[in-house]
Amino acid sequence: MTLQQVKCFQKIIGKLIEISVKRSRADLKQQKKEIIIDKAIELFARKDYYEVMMDDVAKLSKVAKGTVYNYFESKEQLYNEIITSNLTNLLTSIKSNLSSDSLIIDSLQSFISSLHQFLVSHKNFFKIFSRYIYQDDASLNPIIKLKTEELNSLLSDILYKGKREKLFREVEEDFAVRLIIGCVFSSAKRCIENNFPDEQLISERENLFEFIINSLYVGFDISMIRPLKNKTIVLTRTVEQSAESASVFIELGAKVIVFPTLEIVPPSSWKSFDEVILNKNRIDFLIFTSAHTVTMFAHRLKELNKNFNYSKTKVIAIGSKTSQICEQYKIPVNIIPEKFSGEGVVEALSKFNLKDKVVFIPRSAIGRAELPKGLEELGAIIKSVPVYNVSLPGKKVIEESLKQLKFSKPDVFVFTSPSTFENFLTIMGIDNPALFFRGVDVAAIGPTTKSAIESKKVKVSIMPSEFTIKGLAQKMIEYYRSKEN
Repeated sequence: MTLQQVKCFQKIIGKLIEISVKRSRADLKQQKKEIIIDKAIELFARKDYYEVMMDDVAKLSKVAKGTVYNYFESKEQLYNEIITSNLTNLLTSIKSNLSSDSLIIDSLQSFISSLHQFLVSHKNFFKIFSRYIYQDDASLNPIIKLKTEELNSLLSDILYKGKREKLFREVEEDFAVRLIIGCVFSSAKRCIENNFPDEQLISERENLFEFIINSLYVGFDISMIRPLKNKTIVLTRTVEQSAESASVFIELGAKVIVFPTLEIVPPSSWKSFDEVILNKNRIDFLIFTSAHTVTMFAHRLKELNKNFNYSKTKVIAIGSKTSQICEQYKIPVNIIPEKFSGEGVVEALSKFNLKDKVVFIPRSAIGRAELPKGLEELGAIIKSVPVYNVSLPGKKVIEESLKQLKFSKPDVFVFTSPSTFENFLTIMGIDNPALFFRGVDVAAIGPTTKSAIESKKVKVSIMPSEFTIKGLAQKMIEYYRSKEN
């Protein structure tokens, strides 16, 4: 390298260092500003505007008063920025959940749910904004006023389209907008004051929507929007999955008793997994059979500080949920079998020449042999190793579920794996399953679960063709509608 090249290189390095320092300073400045805003929100939520002093903001932020003024010229500017930035985030959230091709009813529900969810999860902003909007129009900040009008306009457009399509009653839009947003605000306030848990929040939003749609909808028929209303469902899943799965049925009007029967834990040993991952031998196919396998696979890679090279491996994800989790961990999925089952994987991979191909299957410690066996018959070399185990949940986890079950009359029990069924029998101390489930419906998410249940002489009434919670919910709707006809 010549002297001139060295000098040029040194200049480049110096410039890069300068840019890096500037970025670091900018980042620190932004972080400090965010701290000031966060602390100011706390103060404005607790006190009226005129009671909050910039000295208080500085003290709570642990910065000098002059530092606060470096970012905000006045208390008014700070206050307005708090409201403006949160309103911007609120509008972004609502718009991201609205789709131009959605049905009017779905759009209305999405608006109500998004607004309610944002207010409850940003309770300090909600307290501030609730006080702010009741001021005279003349005293409102013009930017905040515009954003508030934009919020109202989103709802007004939905109502206008609903009236145009003869779905909604002929009501004056501005009045309806104020009434609906007032209802959402009132409900959010109640949820915050009573510290509602997640499940109750979901139920509250559904009741709120039902109340509003009942007021607007021409020829309102609750069974069309809430087809599982008056049904009580006992949902057995893992501790982690229970709340998310419950929301699917709650949105359809059902009362859901969440009864976790499984807890996901690491395998007793990672030895076999580590041997496959750390070995430099090729892996031609990587099969994820569930969301749990993806999560545990990714976590173990992180613990090993190991990057997996997916460029030479075809990744198969069983089910849309598994595929979504893969996406979260930036795992590229090549194949999603049409049938969400081991049989579906074998069918999908039968199109490939699997002779001497290495297939890696991270699985549950109690994983079944059908999938590996089917692929071995196609000539594949199988490396199937446990990445998680399942155990019974602790007593405290199911204490409330047991209480709810005792005082309820379930219409249907939902089982999502053989383990959820077997563990339910264990937890409840059921010696005669056929007798226990007599007179109620039993739903299984797929054929493997159905076989396990029916092996105990229990009839399975509901099983979807798409082995997902949403598929199961849809099948349940069809089942109960067919019983009514």
